[in-house]
Amino acid sequence: MASTDSEIVKEFRFFRVYKDGRIESFFPPCPKVPPSDDPVTGVRSKDVTISSEPPVSARIFIPKVSDPNQKFPLLFLVHGGGFCGMSAFAPRYHLFCNTVSAQAGAIIVSVEYGLFPDRPIPACYEDSWAALQWVASHVSGNGPEPWLNDHADFNKVFISGVSAGGNISHTLAFRVGSIGLPGVKVVGVILVHPYFGGTGDDQMWLFMFPNNGGLQDPRLKPPAEDLAKLGCERVLIFVAEKDHLNVVGKNYHEDLKKSGWGGRVELFESHGEEHVFHMNNPKSEKAVEVINKFVSFLKQD
Repeated sequence: MASTDSEIVKEFRFFRVYKDGRIESFFPPCPKVPPSDDPVTGVRSKDVTISSEPPVSARIFIPKVSDPNQKFPLLFLVHGGGFCGMSAFAPRYHLFCNTVSAQAGAIIVSVEYGLFPDRPIPACYEDSWAALQWVASHVSGNGPEPWLNDHADFNKVFISGVSAGGNISHTLAFRVGSIGLPGVKVVGVILVHPYFGGTGDDQMWLFMFPNNGGLQDPRLKPPAEDLAKLGCERVLIFVAEKDHLNVVGKNYHEDLKKSGWGGRVELFESHGEEHVFHMNNPKSEKAVEVINKFVSFLKQD
């Protein structure tokens, strides 16, 4: 008899599940590049360990320092990849951070968090929150990372995420607003093509999160009371016209406006473009528009 272990029992956008429990990812192995000093922009980067158990790390980018007392705004970045792929050390994220750090004059902490199936959801949320708390441990100038002690302006902190990272960024902003992050002022949140509930990917998210709260789980579909507590003053949401997540990004924008939250929210749509197109083709005209808008949001007072 043929073995039934090779029988496929579930198939989602990013992986399939076999009867014997094996998970087959559709993502190719993620290439990674080392940190570096960029001779063109002067941006330097290094990798840091935030926690060994569970394993959480980050890549930090710092623009060219011209004064030993110079302070830069800080951007906390959460990569995308459907909660099960991609890396803060991938070439596309390294290039994006290097570009934004140079153009915005910002320190960037790009978090490497746990991914399904090795670390099912909610590891992504918990790891990212632990990394943000690690960033906040530098507010008095005596944390473990000198770049943050010496050069981060903790009154100008931003949180941003791409795709799945946009979803994670929302949960971080909600935690900041509801339980606080002492000594840190989160000025703004930038969600780039964010993932939320309301698409065919809902069942995939539920599968990756064994202890999920169903289709109304607040991390999947944030209720008005959560949106009203976002711990920042400004939110910028990017959507792309041909992205299957276009509708959930627009819904989040509308829901946030109606929630009673007291900040300013803005929607930026890239017409004729697909999901995360700005990373697939970063030199295209529309991608440059996204980068410019992203940078101007970080620089505005």
